Order: sequence, then structure tokens, then C-alpha cells
Amino acid sequence: MDLKELYDQIGGNYQETISRLPSEPMVKKFVLKYPADPTYAQLQAAIAQKDWETAFRAAHTLKGVAQNLGFDRLYTAVFALTEQLRGGKPMQNEQDWLAVQQAQKTVLDGIAQFEQQ
Repeated sequence: MDLKELYDQIGGNYQETISRLPSEPMVKKFVLKYPADPTYAQLQAAIAQKDWETAFRAAHTLKGVAQNLGFDRLYTAVFALTEQLRGGKPMQNEQDWLAVQQAQKTVLDGIAQFEQQ
């Protein structure tokens, strides 16, 4: 699997990402670092604790990371959650959180497969 195939698998936008970041090796470097990013874990913990202000900040950060890396499916899911939590509002629609969880799993599974090759 090459980087473009990874992006296809995870619902990302390879061409836009390559045009935004200086080179494919740099994109690859950041993609491979993504699993270690603590933002998703912070979001998960904040939601479990019903700390909606922290959950909003973590969701907003994750949205930016997903957008910068061209992880469009994850970005779309976390965008909806971010808007729901804006202003520290409590989560009303758990489906938005479930969509983020699924998109995150898709990204991490795709990166794990990419690393094995």
C-alpha cells in the first residue's frame, strides 16, 4: 500500500494534502506520527468525565489535526462534534461521538496496515 492508497482507504484527500504540505515524505512522517498524538485520548477522557469545555477544546484540536493531514472522514465527523460542544455545551447527540470513534478507528487501522508494508 502506498500513501495515496492509504488516503483512499481512510477517506482522506491525498491530492489536497500533498499540495498543502511540502513533500510526500513530510506527509508520510506526520501520518506515521498521528497514532501517538494525545488529542483523541484527551477527547475520550473529557467526554467520559462530562467535562464539556475540555471536550470542546480537544475536539477542536483534533478537527484541526484531521484537516491539516487531509483525513477528511475524521474531520467531517469531529467537525459535527465540535459544533455540538461549542461553548462548553453538553453532548446531546451521541451519534456524533460514535462517528468520531469509527473514523478514528479507520484512520488508525489504515496507518497500522500502511506501516506493515
